[in-house]
Amino acid sequence: MDVKVAPSLLAADFGNLAADIQKINSSDADYLHVDIMDGVFVPNISMGFPVLKSIKKHAQKPLDVHLMIVNPDQYIDRFCDAGASILTVHYEACTHLHRTIAHIKEKGAKGGVALNPHTPVEVLADIIQDVDLVLIMTVNPGYGGQKFIEHSYAKLARLQKIMADAGVNPIVEVDGGVNFENAPKLAAAGVTLMVAGSTVFGAPNPAEAVRKLKG
Repeated sequence: MDVKVAPSLLAADFGNLAADIQKINSSDADYLHVDIMDGVFVPNISMGFPVLKSIKKHAQKPLDVHLMIVNPDQYIDRFCDAGASILTVHYEACTHLHRTIAHIKEKGAKGGVALNPHTPVEVLADIIQDVDLVLIMTVNPGYGGQKFIEHSYAKLARLQKIMADAGVNPIVEVDGGVNFENAPKLAAAGVTLMVAGSTVFGAPNPAEAVRKLKG
């Protein structure tokens, strides 16, 4: 299966955001990954609706929006209306996850669920048939440039079993520490969408970096 790549704008130059988005528009990237952080769910603040709307205006790739926020339900309509093609919420932030995913899908976006590194993948057994995407965090969320957590491979293997048992095949996404060395191993572990920040935007040629990650 072809692996898709979503460069993370968290690693872009925010002083030249339109230019960096254009670099991704001109690449073989499949999505543009946008991290929304509130300083509560994670110890960092990123961007809000005005910036997201501006990103949407310049982006020619669909937006993969990752909500690292508390109370995501109250913002689903606004994020979908602002242009999210995929809207991913955290399992840890949702009291009624089934309802949240249903709401996202009703708004016309793909509904994703993210798991922090310490959260066992088995918690998804009763929701896996309803989600379009599972995002396995391979670093602790909140900051870019962190080191990949190696035991994520075992977590991905357990996710594959849960998917097989349920007879479903959602997008399997990873975010954190993705680089040229571990990308082939992640693809072999069943990952179908890789988020990459500094590996893409820190490269001399971001388009070439995307091609290299795709293998």
